[in-house]
Amino acid sequence: MTVGRRPLGSQGLEVSSIGLGCMGMSDSYGTSADRDEAEAIATLQRALDLGVTLLDTADAYGPHTNEELVGQAIAGRRGDCQIATKFGFERLADGTQRINGRPEYVRAACDASLRRLGVDVIDLYYQHRLDRTVPVTETVGAMAELVQAGKVRFLGISEMGPETIRAAHAVHPISAIQSEYSLFARDVEVEVLPLLRELGIGFVAYSPLGRGLLTGSVHSVDDLPAGDVRRERFPRFRDENLAGNLALDGHVVAIAAAKGVTPAQLALAWVLHKGGDIVPIPGTKRRTRLQENAAAADITLSADEMARLDAAIPAAEVRGVRHWDMAAIDT
Repeated sequence: MTVGRRPLGSQGLEVSSIGLGCMGMSDSYGTSADRDEAEAIATLQRALDLGVTLLDTADAYGPHTNEELVGQAIAGRRGDCQIATKFGFERLADGTQRINGRPEYVRAACDASLRRLGVDVIDLYYQHRLDRTVPVTETVGAMAELVQAGKVRFLGISEMGPETIRAAHAVHPISAIQSEYSLFARDVEVEVLPLLRELGIGFVAYSPLGRGLLTGSVHSVDDLPAGDVRRERFPRFRDENLAGNLALDGHVVAIAAAKGVTPAQLALAWVLHKGGDIVPIPGTKRRTRLQENAAAADITLSADEMARLDAAIPAAEVRGVRHWDMAAIDT
């Protein structure tokens, strides 16, 4: 198995060609009873052994506990990984949250993340969502100060559109944009990816397995554990949409079977073949899935296979929007 390396942006950041999304180890996909901290730590450490070195977390995951988990797992192995974390979702005392991009909050959030991770510097620091009450130039200006202070190496922004990307990049070079991208979510192909290539910015694809739709393991909503956020919030998993989306996935399952790989591996290989500047970060909390995902880096797809996959899930036939809170996504 050869995971390999890829550049993210043109400022010198290099990471594994496949990363690891860590959110599900602490948040959203199931209840605390479904989570095994020892297995999560073993999965993180196995990732480093396999060369999967980009570990993606955020202060909102848990909240806060996911950064602590990642910090515990990498203790003594800091040189083996690149840590990406995010700020922007501020949890309030009453249990609600807001998007906060104020400069003073940026500085405080970074210091708190450094403490929880147990590191001196964050490799890639993202603004998680755009705060529409604060100009992105002010937020990125505060992030640039963190780079100057040696607390952050490279900057990123998440789920932001072309105008915002241009404005942010003009303040300080942005190394990576993180947005959802998979066979089920291809909107970034229209404007975002061409702009990133114009500006020399890398792309990190979260939910590259369609939040599980592309794994072949979801056949009905009953396959999702109690407390899984997909049951309640994500439109593509609602009864009226799920059957249609699984029918589309059936085309991917068939292509994978003919090639002798798993549907998840095929879906990840498709993302990897979309450009050497794209790094998918499939999430998992188990070593078995981690190893399955990492093996996708060894899969070669022909132009004909790519065309078949491109046609397998037409955007017009996908049922439901990709996120329950599309209003928070900048376009």
